[in-house]
Amino acid sequence: MKKYTLPFFEALTTLVGTVIGAGVLGIPYVVAKAGFVNGMITIIGLGLAILLLNLYVGEISLRTKGTHQLVGYAERYLGKKAKLILMLSFTFGTLGALLAYMIGTGQALAAIFSGNALYFSLGFFIIASIFIYFDLKSIKMPELVLVFFKMFIVIFLCLIIFPHIKLQNYAAFNPANIFLPYGVVLFAFLGAGAIPEMRIELERNKDKLKKAIIWGSVIPIIIYAVFAFAIVGLTGQKTAEIATLSLQVLGEKMFILGNIFAVLAMATSFLILGLALKWMFHYDYHIPKKLAWFLVFIIPLIAFFAGARSFIGVIGFVGAITGGIDGIIIMLMAKAAKHRGQRKPEYSIPINWWIIILLIALFILGIVYQFFKFSL
Repeated sequence: MKKYTLPFFEALTTLVGTVIGAGVLGIPYVVAKAGFVNGMITIIGLGLAILLLNLYVGEISLRTKGTHQLVGYAERYLGKKAKLILMLSFTFGTLGALLAYMIGTGQALAAIFSGNALYFSLGFFIIASIFIYFDLKSIKMPELVLVFFKMFIVIFLCLIIFPHIKLQNYAAFNPANIFLPYGVVLFAFLGAGAIPEMRIELERNKDKLKKAIIWGSVIPIIIYAVFAFAIVGLTGQKTAEIATLSLQVLGEKMFILGNIFAVLAMATSFLILGLALKWMFHYDYHIPKKLAWFLVFIIPLIAFFAGARSFIGVIGFVGAITGGIDGIIIMLMAKAAKHRGQRKPEYSIPINWWIIILLIALFILGIVYQFFKFSL
């Protein structure tokens, strides 16, 4: 059994490390504005829905011979149009995330150094884009170390906050914001693209994939719920769009420490996603490197100058659209793979049209809500 321990934890941390990122910083704000109970129901409900989707992706990978990414599974089971839709969804989601991290990093840096968030956002964006242009990666650390570092910081902040919680901060409820958490929370849970890599890491222990996916999906639910509980209990309706901007009530040192963590979380996510999108443009679509970099660089910049300056607004919109499209395609792939799979999987999750219709309806309603909200 011991020889299975390391691959299992590698796979587990691959999923947890992919899911838990800068998105956690926006959850407390939407929970506070929508009402604590409503926010918690959204976190747990969407978290369980994503757990089911992740298990379906794992089963799809186990039913398919060879090594593929999500777009490869989409093409095999649903055709080239589905592959294109999934690719466009990934591109849109990545560009939206880059814009959000540009906004958020600027606000966090401005809070630390008492400056103008606009200039800090542009300064960060330029420096990060230079890194992406030259393919300069951040210091490479083992995924296990990075995951435990992020979890340690979040748990440490929560422990510091707990003695300062005020129960009355959980009482607020605003029916007008009942759907506000949806897109932000869904954005924070996105990470199904890591599951094909998990299967590779568990190539000799495929029977462990189901357990790794379950734990890798449940841990973010717990982390998000505890973090939201702590921040909302501390600042209530005064919770900032980026949670760490609310830590000023704990003193300057905690405020600076929290926002340094926020900057690191958003900056590393920006570099990883920016490089991934540049490589996809170059290697998958044969776009010259300089043009690929320019496309990654220019689109978020145009959106920023066009007036997209809300961290919550951007990740909420991106989460609902990208998460919804991905979720719909995953459900349809899972149904098709049941009949057209190439091998018997190590586990199988029941699926029927009632489950498919229920989840697809949820994703479509989320997309419609975001477009309706955007048009107001």
